[in-house]
Amino acid sequence: MTTDHPSFPIPLRSDAAVQRGAALRFFMDGEPVEAFAGESVAAALMAAGRRTLRHSPRDGAPRGAFCLMGSCQECLVWIGTRKQPSCQVAVAAGLEVESLPWREARA
Repeated sequence: MTTDHPSFPIPLRSDAAVQRGAALRFFMDGEPVEAFAGESVAAALMAAGRRTLRHSPRDGAPRGAFCLMGSCQECLVWIGTRKQPSCQVAVAAGLEVESLPWREARA
């Protein structure tokens, strides 16, 4: 059996030929995350390697971005005083985002 695909992990950001917004940094659970203007928080987190945003209360299974259109609520995060789907919020320089478990642990 031959493999015609690159070795894993595959980088999720495409090459420099793609036009992007300005590079910026936001914070997820207090840690800096590099992103580009125009990306959603969910897309930036996935590109940075962060797939799990919370765990299922039923069986503890990891949860993260799923539908990427705001319907499923799997990517809920705290932004300021509101829970919002991270796929529906654009990154901004200095934006502070908290996962549900992070916020609960600090309460």
